[in-house]
Amino acid sequence: MGTVIDRLEVVHGGWRARHSGLRLAVLAAKRCLRAADCDPDDLDLLVNAGIYRDRNLGEPALAALIQEDIGANSEDPHAGAHGTFSFDVANGTCGVLTGLQIVDGFLRSRTIERALVVASDADPGHGMSEHFPFTAAGGAVLCRWSDDDYGLGRFHWINHRDGGESFSATVGLHDAHNVLRFQRSESMDQRFAEAAAEAAHECLRESGLSPADVDVIVAAPAQPGYRAALAYLLGVPLERVTVAGDEHLHTAALVAAFGDGLAPGARALIVAAGAGVTAGAAVYREPA
Repeated sequence: MGTVIDRLEVVHGGWRARHSGLRLAVLAAKRCLRAADCDPDDLDLLVNAGIYRDRNLGEPALAALIQEDIGANSEDPHAGAHGTFSFDVANGTCGVLTGLQIVDGFLRSRTIERALVVASDADPGHGMSEHFPFTAAGGAVLCRWSDDDYGLGRFHWINHRDGGESFSATVGLHDAHNVLRFQRSESMDQRFAEAAAEAAHECLRESGLSPADVDVIVAAPAQPGYRAALAYLLGVPLERVTVAGDEHLHTAALVAAFGDGLAPGARALIVAAGAGVTAGAAVYREPA
């Protein structure tokens, strides 16, 4: 029994959406729901894991704006009627994996039936960022519960605190307006891979598995250095570790790493690492 991924969708920003994380998230969500033939009003939960957004917006929660724009029970709630609960989580490249863990908890308790995890990032534009390093993109993951022997297993997390030395993003005042700036160390990929490998080994050990027992390792971020270091530390060939085709994706990178999806019955190890350093892992089995 576990949480099953019904549909994944990734979109890239055109000229209208390249500065709007909101538009990218909404577009990814709408395409995902339409492809799965799921009415937005059928969603019980919407979790937004995006980080970099329009005008460096902090409030309100972007999830509430996404919920309204896709038409998921956007009217005022009524007693006895179906509604959609929405909120943001912020965990960088690990955000989608965090969202999946939250969704899994709700589904496992039978509190909800359908959930959507969305993630998007875009250069806020208009002088509000300095050397923005990420591709404008959005991703969406539609989930449900399965009573069969498929879906997500337990989640495992590792924290290697480095005080933001590996990667950090800050917003500070410059020329009378707030500017988003980034700092990245040369050792970032290696540090991320070490934390990810530790989380992966712990996850596999408690699942009674080895790297040889999984068909594919779905990983984020998509940087080549991180992918190579992770494969080495897990003792698997590089081609066993799949990442997004665009190494500059951020929160949507884990969604894009699934590509066209998994083969029926395939067992995957999902691994993500991000600033902190934080890393998480979970085993997932695709329904047959």
